[in-house]
Amino acid sequence: MKIFKSGLSGKDYPEKERISLSSVKENITELIIKDYPQIESNSSISIDELNHYRQKFIENFMAKEIGDLNDLEKMVLTNINERSTLSDKIEDDNDSKGTFGQRLSDKIAHFGGSWSFIISFLSFMFIWIGINIWLLGQQSFDPFPFILLNLILSCIAALQAPLIMMSQNRQEDKDRKRAKKDYMINLKSEVEIRMLHEKIDHLINSQQQQLIEIQKIQIDMLNDIMNKMAIKNP
Repeated sequence: MKIFKSGLSGKDYPEKERISLSSVKENITELIIKDYPQIESNSSISIDELNHYRQKFIENFMAKEIGDLNDLEKMVLTNINERSTLSDKIEDDNDSKGTFGQRLSDKIAHFGGSWSFIISFLSFMFIWIGINIWLLGQQSFDPFPFILLNLILSCIAALQAPLIMMSQNRQEDKDRKRAKKDYMINLKSEVEIRMLHEKIDHLINSQQQQLIEIQKIQIDMLNDIMNKMAIKNP
């Protein structure tokens, strides 16, 4: 297997990983020259070393445009460098998370905002009123105007309000986490698109260089043929 020596680290790499420094984009070349000022323009580097400086260029660009990299951006860049899927790192929210009180408040708020609660509550009120007016008559335990029923309703309303607020706070936390995850995924997509443009530019430059080399070889072959014909036909 053919190998070559990297102009950066001096290590040996397979020939198929050879990248000419002259084919690398100018802004990435500037970063390489900044770290290795003694490197020559016709030197060769490996794909891994090129990817390292692509990563460094992205970090510098994001730091300049956005400011200091926060933990989310570093996590995105790490996932890109490791070629892992960001969605695998993100845990989905589910009802099993949170304290017992938070889960209970979610269930109560969900039930309190449904037709089941409305129908059950109206049925309870009609049964209560029916028992105290028609069934028990004068011996009712809560005669009209149903003071005990009003007290129960007040207690339910007093407890239901903070439970609903707790559930709303939980929902806001979930929305914030979901927005955070969406931001991370969108950021990774943007950075990967930029890296894809870099790779396409590199492929185009490499193909152009190969075509130029082929043309040079063909011109040399034509010159040889013409020289031979000139010798045979003076």
